[in-house]
Amino acid sequence: MRALAVLAFVLISSASFAATSERYSKGGWYKDFQPEIERANASGELFRIKGHCQSNCTLFLGLRNVCVERSATLLFHAGHDRQRNIHVAHTQRMLSAYNAKLRKYLIDNHYMETLEFHAIPGSTIIDRFGYRECPRQ
Repeated sequence: MRALAVLAFVLISSASFAATSERYSKGGWYKDFQPEIERANASGELFRIKGHCQSNCTLFLGLRNVCVERSATLLFHAGHDRQRNIHVAHTQRMLSAYNAKLRKYLIDNHYMETLEFHAIPGSTIIDRFGYRECPRQ
């Protein structure tokens, strides 16, 4: 019985059961993301960015224990209000979640100045900008 309990613990705590960005892939409003960001940072559990991750989904790059799957696609754009007016404070909040290399790239290429989506593959996020690659499942 003890062996089953140990096995269950190992399986539950393994990377294959990490929280993921999937539920948040289409973006949305910051207030909908903040509770998950706080929960993930408090727990320290591995958080996987996988698949399609656009807009505020990219805020997960700021988590203390985040990894990115090579096959992911992250899409960036300027922050905006509900009327789709670009909002400097919202854009700045997004930029502050990214590491310095990615932030500089996004600014230098004007990705955060328009509402147009700019896609960056997970492999580039890992190789060029230094984010951790997710362990294989």
